[in-house]
Amino acid sequence: MRAVFALFMLLCSFAVSADDYARLYQAAGWPEQRAHFGEALKLAQQRYQGTLPPAVFQALVDNSNRRFEPAAMDQRAQAALRMALADPLPALQFFESPLGKRVVAAEVRASAREQLAAHANGLPPVQADATRRLLIRHLAQVVPATEAGAEVSLALAGVAADSLSSMVPGLFGGDQAQMLVQGQRERLMQQIEADIDNTLLHVYRDLSDPELDEFVAFAESPAGKAYYQAAVAALRAGLAAGQGEQTIQPAQQGI
Repeated sequence: MRAVFALFMLLCSFAVSADDYARLYQAAGWPEQRAHFGEALKLAQQRYQGTLPPAVFQALVDNSNRRFEPAAMDQRAQAALRMALADPLPALQFFESPLGKRVVAAEVRASAREQLAAHANGLPPVQADATRRLLIRHLAQVVPATEAGAEVSLALAGVAADSLSSMVPGLFGGDQAQMLVQGQRERLMQQIEADIDNTLLHVYRDLSDPELDEFVAFAESPAGKAYYQAAVAALRAGLAAGQGEQTIQPAQQGI
């Protein structure tokens, strides 16, 4: 009887833990960000419509829609988050707090289509005093905005390359393709990093200095670092970064 009871409690703890991961995924704004990525994907596809033969364009759309199918993206990202983050509770508590909700709202707003369109030519310089700039500098060192921006940009830029590779097998050898992607990732990260402080000043412009200080404290804590490290892994998994077409699985029911 004790063994049965212990097994029951263990199963209950697994269920609670799994629910915490699902709640964290929702609370941290992942579904909204994925939806915004879907809008950006459609725009990226449309840019090729007038320049590619119809068959090639359709292959581009079909391949990118398969790779970035929303339910499959969510499944891959959540699975990676569960694997990479040992304890979701501290991050969940932060993102479900009033400040965490304000942080997520700011991040989701910044990635919306209208915001991206309004600042397509770059953000204007944001005026801030020395204290706020110091807080933002600390934040930039622990929140992986540079890595995240580079991965999203690579995924959108790779739409055409993925389609060409699928239509002409062997067009890019594995090592050659990996070197090209890595080189592009490094260039993107350098470009993003050059303006990251101004970008974060813009994104979190509605947070007060005390709120920003509290956000930095969470991001710099062991729990915050663990979450953001896991978040990068989840983002790359959701975007199927580094995966070939043949390894990308469709979404499975009941997961």
